Amino acid sequence: MEAIGQLAGGVAHDFNNILTVIHGHASLLLASGNLVGTGGRSASQISQAAERAASLTRQLLTFSRRQVMQPRCLDMNDVVSNMTRMLGRILGEDIALQLHYFSGPALVQADASMMEQVLLNLAVNSRDAMPKGGQLAIRINVLEVDARHADQHHEAHLGRYVCLVAEDTGCGIAAENLRRIFEPFFTTKEIGKGTGLGLATVYGIVKQHQGWIEVESELGKGTTFRVYLPCSVESHRPEKEKPAERVVRGGTETILVVEDETAVRELVCSLLVEHGYRVLQAESGVQALQVWNTSKDRIDLVLTDLVMPDRLNGRELAERLWTERPKLKIIFTSGYSADVVGKDFVLRRGLNYLQKPYQPHKLALTVRDCLDAANSVN
Repeated sequence: MEAIGQLAGGVAHDFNNILTVIHGHASLLLASGNLVGTGGRSASQISQAAERAASLTRQLLTFSRRQVMQPRCLDMNDVVSNMTRMLGRILGEDIALQLHYFSGPALVQADASMMEQVLLNLAVNSRDAMPKGGQLAIRINVLEVDARHADQHHEAHLGRYVCLVAEDTGCGIAAENLRRIFEPFFTTKEIGKGTGLGLATVYGIVKQHQGWIEVESELGKGTTFRVYLPCSVESHRPEKEKPAERVVRGGTETILVVEDETAVRELVCSLLVEHGYRVLQAESGVQALQVWNTSKDRIDLVLTDLVMPDRLNGRELAERLWTERPKLKIIFTSGYSADVVGKDFVLRRGLNYLQKPYQPHKLALTVRDCLDAANSVN
């Protein structure tokens, strides 16, 4: 499993670098407004294909547990409620969706996009088990896991947990397959109908959040998944609605771009120059230190990849620069969070992270927000 995880993470990392370039240039073509007719439609198709490919690499990263987590206090009632419309579209008209919310807050410390991915993958799994229609019930509970429950389920732990239940009336899972459903690339679907990554991804996410999954199924009588996540001790503060689209404002600050992939580095540098920034560049952490030594007084921000050659990754580079200038603003970017950075690398206040692949608009906003923010605390 560890070897497969390393392979999946490495593949996703390399593809995300490629997708950054594809998606970036497709976005630039579409934003230019110069393409009409066939050219415009082709650029749009390229962009959409890149989005679908990025979704697959996110599944690979989550399964391999090399996705950088961005946890915050979430109410699972809200997560499910916000996904209702999308779940309805995924299930289609022949499958009835029933939602049962917990009467009070069901708080967890979790990455919002990962929780959404758990819901989506469970819904897709249920949909495929009900080709002739049926019913999917999603329930949210908050409960205490006692010693008796823990004795019956070897992965369970004592304590207070939020339980997400997905119960369908589908075809069920054969007993001989039940123990294998979380294996990567295992699928009983016909060729071309499934990657075998959906439930493996769910398993990876839940384990990453210190939880576990229980499954009950019987042929012809449906399947029930129970996802257990530790209750959060933090209070929940609803987020304010974000504007749909923000105008990108450039600047004249000096930015050091550290990126070993030539095509990605050239794209990022040209985008930043277009927005008025002065740009210095380096293709490794070692070279970045050389640039820093000659130009440190005029560098306002460092944009660095996390995984680089010369045995100096982005995190280590940042720590060296912070010893000289503790309030230096740094944005980390990567196709995944590699072991050399630390398996428990989590985005914390004062650290900025930009997941590859990203759109030019997202890059410009992140850079501007970081420069405008109060002094960073590392």
